[in-house]
Amino acid sequence: MKTLASAVLLAATALTGLAGWGAPAAAADALTLQLKWVTQAQFAGYYVAAAKGFYKDAGLDVTIKAGGPDINPTQVIAAGGADVIVDWMPSALASREKGVPLVNIAQMFQKSGMMLTCRKDANIKDPKDFKGNTLGVWFSGNEYPFLAWMSKLGYSTSGSSPDVKVLKQGFNVDPLLQKQAACISTMTYNEYWQLIEAGMKADELTIFKYQDQGVATLEDGLYATEKSLSDPKIVEKLAKFVKASAKGWEYAAKNQVEAVKIVLENDTTGAQTEEHQTTMMQEVAKLIEGGAKGTGYLDPADFDRTVGILMSGASAPVISKKPEGAYSHAVFDAAAKL
Repeated sequence: MKTLASAVLLAATALTGLAGWGAPAAAADALTLQLKWVTQAQFAGYYVAAAKGFYKDAGLDVTIKAGGPDINPTQVIAAGGADVIVDWMPSALASREKGVPLVNIAQMFQKSGMMLTCRKDANIKDPKDFKGNTLGVWFSGNEYPFLAWMSKLGYSTSGSSPDVKVLKQGFNVDPLLQKQAACISTMTYNEYWQLIEAGMKADELTIFKYQDQGVATLEDGLYATEKSLSDPKIVEKLAKFVKASAKGWEYAAKNQVEAVKIVLENDTTGAQTEEHQTTMMQEVAKLIEGGAKGTGYLDPADFDRTVGILMSGASAPVISKKPEGAYSHAVFDAAAKL
């Protein structure tokens, strides 16, 4: 009897094992995120969410694609190369008006980090002093906040005799160091500190923050396509992604040393330094604060302010009409229920 019982037990165990082998655990949902720029602490929350297993715990297999000077996130998602992109709202809305149906599903940066940084010896003490000077400006979609500001000031930026001469700025600070421009575009978390690291002193610079000048527009947000939001299953996947990403950002802000280490581990170019990324993480953490309903919430009032600024230029508005359906709380609300 003992032998028979043992045989039955072994058979049952074998059958259980075969059943388990034939029914593997559900595969994680794949999702691709396209960043706006290269691997750096500007995107720490996403790298942290991946490294700490937040995406995996949510049942997601997330691929993070770094950006660069030759990568336009809008074009990537339009071509099907990403499910979600990180972009600035001025660029996203301008692209939407041109036919790319982008929708903001979460707004990670609540405040603007954009500035114009000027040499003090250029004698620019107020925005009205920009007139007659050369100002460095990024393009590839990054120029829209600047153009909206100049238009609001009533300054022309093109033509045979513009009020402000625009220097197409590369993604470095050389034009200010070499005195090719009186002011250049900088971010609170990046290029300003490159100037300091290059030897310039804070008292040699005058800064004009877009946030302080009342011309701040929303920057790093998460965007998907209208088509994806029409599928409940995709909305659920995006909700998991937004919730895990918010958790990553909150962890990064509270554990900055670890977050910087994770960013550096993901920098395949080896171009980033611990010193610079540490400063960047400190400054970026300030930008995610303030979501009225939690990390990643887009306040409709902030959206309306951004649209108003982009439409404020009488002669050359960035967008010609208030966009409809350009943001949705559907994913954020679904994430809150998970």
